[in-house]
Amino acid sequence: MVPAMPAAAAGDAGDLAAYVRARAADGDGRGDLAASDYARALNAAPDNVVIAIRSYRAGLQAGDAALVARARAVLEKANVEPGDTALLALADAVRGGKDAEVAAALDRIAHGPLDFIAAPLRAWTLAETDPKRATALIDAIPRRSLTGRYATETRALLMLAAGQQSGAMAVEALLAGQSDDLDLRLSAARLLARRGDKAGAMALLRQDGPAFNAARKRLGDDKISPASFGISRFYARLGGDLIDADTAPLAIVLARGALALDPDYDQARIVLAKALASQDAVAAALATLDMIAPDSPWFAVQRIERIALLQRAGRQRDALAIATDLARGPGADASAIQREGDLLMANARFADAAAAYRRAIELAGERADWVLYLQAGSALDRAGRWRDARPLIEKSVALAPDQPVALNYLGYGALENGGDVDAARKLLERAAALKPGDESILDSLGWSYLLGGDVARALPMLERAASGAPDNATISEHLGDAYWLAGRRFEARYAWSAAVLLAAEPDRARITEKIAAGLSGR
Repeated sequence: MVPAMPAAAAGDAGDLAAYVRARAADGDGRGDLAASDYARALNAAPDNVVIAIRSYRAGLQAGDAALVARARAVLEKANVEPGDTALLALADAVRGGKDAEVAAALDRIAHGPLDFIAAPLRAWTLAETDPKRATALIDAIPRRSLTGRYATETRALLMLAAGQQSGAMAVEALLAGQSDDLDLRLSAARLLARRGDKAGAMALLRQDGPAFNAARKRLGDDKISPASFGISRFYARLGGDLIDADTAPLAIVLARGALALDPDYDQARIVLAKALASQDAVAAALATLDMIAPDSPWFAVQRIERIALLQRAGRQRDALAIATDLARGPGADASAIQREGDLLMANARFADAAAAYRRAIELAGERADWVLYLQAGSALDRAGRWRDARPLIEKSVALAPDQPVALNYLGYGALENGGDVDAARKLLERAAALKPGDESILDSLGWSYLLGGDVARALPMLERAASGAPDNATISEHLGDAYWLAGRRFEARYAWSAAVLLAAEPDRARITEKIAAGLSGR
């Protein structure tokens, strides 16, 4: 169906084509193409608010600041602008040092749908001129409100920006509970260095690792105002919590605003890339990560994010290359090696994945959890080495006896590899009690009953499993076997026919033989 064309721009066939192309590019996640064609359509219909709103969103996705500004102007003139345009207006006003426009933008935020963030934003505009009032604004935020979770951190950074020693103490207290918060640590260090306390800044960056090495080298380069600094961080912090598909458009606005205020703030680029990816704009997300230089404190983080994006784009080999580089690099920890194992699994290199997981277990030592043991066992199982896999999966169950996924894997693996059916069933019954209704566990438990000769008990479980997971070839094959043994031959072949359509290549011949000959001798 051709999308409807706004009447004001429908007079020219070329402009109509541009609009239609833009809508199509939008649907395909090609924000760059959409933005250029929306720009042409907006040129032809400069007062059309339908084109303007689409141009605004496409420009934000593509990073076309000029198109965003043009579209905003159209929407604001017609008094139909989305509430998030005020966030960009505030960023522009703060960056330009225009106090009247700052006040107007804050007033729009306070009286719009984003009113719950007005107080911390206003506080940062007062950080340099009236720090006492700024902290009072933060103190007045109810701790159980939407912005309450940011209040303690914002207050600590505000005090640091004002040169108050209590700010450093507050940051230390926050970091004691969340020592891995790289953004908070780097932000606090920048503020200390900006106030001339380089020793304090260096103390926050005393850890080893590429992020901290890069951050130490950059200390002293900060020239932006406290308002730009603080608002950019608040925008990125909030945007990082809004990257799900439904709220990603707002996260994109927040990240773009953060970068307008502080172009060197690479954490905002991480947020932007995640938000773009959640909108299926993977190419734009990867291009955003490309802007994070190797000497940035966020470079290692962007490489991890790049792995996830490449996987999402189906580029498993490229993702694996980065994961391997990180796993073999200096200072690689167990999580980096585990990540390499995950990518090796995704590339069907099961024996190599098992070796990676076992290296991760060795490096983690007593900190290795049940998931890592299960992954190592699963990789060995997929490599056809059940005898080696079983002790690792048993260790996983021993570490987490109430984890249904581990119980299910151990029980089903035993069934498939000639283990004791009764012992396997007990494991599967525990798994089913912990997670009733799970199709995979229902299938495993039903299969155990079938192998034990209890067709009547197996069949309803396998039917429930197949009903909940109709696209699972293994479950459909098991159901076909149960129907056959119950004497329901037509239904058996129907279930097997569904299974053969879904099965991987190695299993199709076996299922095809069942369709032709049934279960031989049974």
